[in-house]
Amino acid sequence: MDSNTPFQLTLGARVLGDGRTRFRVWAPRRRSVDVCLHDPSGLRCLPLERTAGGYFEGTHAIAAGALYKYQLDGGDTFPDPCSRFQPEGPHGPSRVVDPSRFAWSDRDWRGLASMKGQVIYELHVGTFTPEGTYAAAAAKLPLLEELGVTVVELMPLHTFPGRYNWGYDGVSLFAPCAVYGEPDDLRLLVDEAHRLGLGIILDVVYNHLGPDGNYLSQYSQGYFNSKYPNEWGDPTNFDDGEAAGPSREFFIQNACLWVSEYHFDGLRLDATQSLYDASPRHIVRELVEKTRAAAGKRKLLLIAENEPQDARVITPTERSGYGADGLWVDDFHHSARVASVGRSEAYLMDYRGTAQELLSCALRNSLYQGQYYSWQKKRRGSPLLRTPPEQIVFYLQNHDQLANTLRGQRLHVVAGYARARALTTLLLLLPQTPMLFMGQEFFASSPFLYFVDHKQDLQKLVHKGRNEFLSQFPSARQALEVEGHDVPIGEQAFRASKLEWAERERNREALTLHRELLRLRREDPVFAAQDPSRIAGAVLSRDALVLRYFGSGQEGDRLLLLNLGTGLDLEPCPEPLLAPEPGKIWRLLLSSEHVRFGGMGAPALPGEGRLRVPGQTALVLASTEETPREPR
Repeated sequence: MDSNTPFQLTLGARVLGDGRTRFRVWAPRRRSVDVCLHDPSGLRCLPLERTAGGYFEGTHAIAAGALYKYQLDGGDTFPDPCSRFQPEGPHGPSRVVDPSRFAWSDRDWRGLASMKGQVIYELHVGTFTPEGTYAAAAAKLPLLEELGVTVVELMPLHTFPGRYNWGYDGVSLFAPCAVYGEPDDLRLLVDEAHRLGLGIILDVVYNHLGPDGNYLSQYSQGYFNSKYPNEWGDPTNFDDGEAAGPSREFFIQNACLWVSEYHFDGLRLDATQSLYDASPRHIVRELVEKTRAAAGKRKLLLIAENEPQDARVITPTERSGYGADGLWVDDFHHSARVASVGRSEAYLMDYRGTAQELLSCALRNSLYQGQYYSWQKKRRGSPLLRTPPEQIVFYLQNHDQLANTLRGQRLHVVAGYARARALTTLLLLLPQTPMLFMGQEFFASSPFLYFVDHKQDLQKLVHKGRNEFLSQFPSARQALEVEGHDVPIGEQAFRASKLEWAERERNREALTLHRELLRLRREDPVFAAQDPSRIAGAVLSRDALVLRYFGSGQEGDRLLLLNLGTGLDLEPCPEPLLAPEPGKIWRLLLSSEHVRFGGMGAPALPGEGRLRVPGQTALVLASTEETPREPR
């Protein structure tokens, strides 16, 4: 264990370092629990002692590497709920793992101190590379560092059933999935990220467990609380009776394990709106506080997904908030999606994709901050007006929003290359924290579909449920019910979702655009400031907007013009934000239509201060000294 991470997991199998292992499990309704070793000669069972609070504990001469299950009441055996590794999947035996054996090289790494300046890159280990392993992902990290990414976000790694899965059906929460490699392979991935100066965080799922391989109820029904609704399965228990204490401890220790034993720089908390808790100290707040403590001196970033965009999640604890660092905000994606494809369906029905919506997101962090939301027939959102923009995570693509379409197609496929380049320019120069989805930087052609590998009967039920979910979109329902379109969720979907890395070279124009924009975001003094007090904006038409970034010194101002419609001639030009500083003119820094980015070319700016913004284009301008005219 690293001296900077004082946390010690008390649940599961803990190697003591002298050839012995300490076992501890919560099973309040059971009379007896035995540790059953899977020796070549058969099972050898050793008793655990019942202790206070319904726990069973015991220390035995068992070394790291041993395979075991727990026998309950002298009957059936089950995997350890806190198993650190399931080499044969969630139904097989657990392995005793000694995390202290790994030789970390990141002792000088201090973590991630702030959201400011971060660029997040979300990836799924199984489809990120052809091999789909931790080691293969580690080999690609230099390409992300060179791109300008600062934080890698891994989709969930909890052990799941089958050969492939998104990870949101995890059932062995403490065990990184064996499909991708050994626990030390995951540690090597994190260590390599830190060697390159990259932060790395992990998506974790605590609002439900998957439908196959979940044995928690064999130990206690107290892990679950049926009084709350949950669309993904039985909700977890954080406030119901005496069982809530041990259940809370189970999930909190899981969060602490990832930052202590694997050195992750933080977590992305999935669907926090479904972490139901009416107790005085909300589970998200307690989890945030204890996870930070488990990291020792290292600084963490804890980012929440929250569909209602609840400001309490990122409000400091001293102001009765939960104290997370960042919040996913769907509004920007939803508006950009409607602007791109012209369809306002299902949960996108409250968006019009106008310049006003995109501008409001840029200046006020989100659109719905308490107004009526017709899709849900209630008010949605909370005030984020004064939230520092770096705490807000914006994206044009992510795992959910790609797969929540009929064919999982990328933005540039459904919107066209020009619109995709223009919206990319907007995203990467806004003061909010941008997130890219794997392959987005080189306009990957591979879709990202929903995929699982369950037993046949369960697979059919999941397939049916997936079609019902997609049918909330009238166009998708037509395709499914009338045209007979089939949306794969098995191996075909998994294989189709893998990135083709040869495209990184073939599509180098898109890669160049992302590199250049991230360089501007990082190195240009005006954009790098990300100071919302020095940004103003205006709507120029239904499809066009302007953002002005005011410099604080000799660097001058910057102008970002976005036009998703047809060409716009700004003559006359009554919007004052378009006026250059006295004695200066606007010079073109970047156009999303430059040929080097794959565009059709960028015409020169007209003289005399007139502006023309081509259609489906973003322009980035800088104010520079006007060259005096030669006397006649």
